[in-house]
Amino acid sequence: MKFRDAEFEDLPAIVTLLADDHLGAKRERPDDPLSHAYIDAFHAVNQQPGNRIIVVEDSDGRLSGCLQLTITPGLSRTGMTRATIEGVRIRKDRRETGLGGKLVEYAICEAKKAKCGMVQLTTDAGRSEARRFYEKLGFVASHIGMKRTL
Repeated sequence: MKFRDAEFEDLPAIVTLLADDHLGAKRERPDDPLSHAYIDAFHAVNQQPGNRIIVVEDSDGRLSGCLQLTITPGLSRTGMTRATIEGVRIRKDRRETGLGGKLVEYAICEAKKAKCGMVQLTTDAGRSEARRFYEKLGFVASHIGMKRTL
């Protein structure tokens, strides 16, 4: 397996991964052709410093997982830079193999290289298995996350 930054050609596979669960199926559109909204978003992510989409590729060249890593400088906590992990997905046939943990740990190593003092993430309240997964990796539910759809 190989961890690397996503390339534009990976975008359809990434969107398919994002859509491949009970919540993603309701909000993602892995249509062919792919919506220009995904294409524009992919380019915007890559143009913004500190933003990366990381994928894991199997030895056969297929994508097995993805996540987005965002590095954000901040003033609070004595000017601490933090990393945010979002959109973590592992292909169904590769779940429960430890691959998800390796992908998140890779992102954490990348955050350390960027001199981050903290890694944060949110998981949907309906994803109880995901919460247990992140707790096993050392994440603590220390805050109450809130979102407002615009």
